[in-house]
Amino acid sequence: MRQKNKPAKSPVAGIVDSPAALSAALELPAGALDYLEWRADCLPAGLQIPPCRFPWILTVRHPLEGGKRNLSATQRRQIFAALLPAAWAVDIEIRSFASLAGTMDSARSRNIRVVASFHDFKKTPATGKLRDLAARARDAGADIFKVATRTESPADICRLLDLFQSSSLPLAVMGMGTLGFGSRILFARCGSALNYGWLHRPNVPGQWPALELKRMLASA
Repeated sequence: MRQKNKPAKSPVAGIVDSPAALSAALELPAGALDYLEWRADCLPAGLQIPPCRFPWILTVRHPLEGGKRNLSATQRRQIFAALLPAAWAVDIEIRSFASLAGTMDSARSRNIRVVASFHDFKKTPATGKLRDLAARARDAGADIFKVATRTESPADICRLLDLFQSSSLPLAVMGMGTLGFGSRILFARCGSALNYGWLHRPNVPGQWPALELKRMLASA
């Protein structure tokens, strides 16, 4: 999914979550990645999204889903509003749909995509809950449902794979933990619409460097 171009088969987004990651992102040549994710909750307050050759996915993560700086809903709304004009997409947790409803409306009015996300750093929930979350994302009008969970067993992988058969929304699926590395390649091969990698250092166990992930997926 590139702006104005044919979508990449397995699009990779590099995570910009520190000044060092931002410096690395701005030095990337054309075609090195497909997207960049601006983790506003991790970056210095007031830092603006710079012009770049890659589309930006903007997120201000909820504290209960890995967000830094313990930002309130009001602070998150203000940050989204300030940075929204530079975004190609916004990533908003399903748990934040009510508190960030205005942000979602503003994104849609600007033709900015909405990625509805769910993160569980302790486990992979039961199939029924994952399907319910996908349905909530669909019913809210999201463009993509993104799910990242801890994967410690083949059963965890199977529950996530089930989403590719049961969800009508495009999916971005990632594993963390013991089976994180392998699961991310598998889910990308299954059609994950966004595949994230680090530019400075990993955010979670089982996460690939973005450039290495891009090379591996492009070689298939």
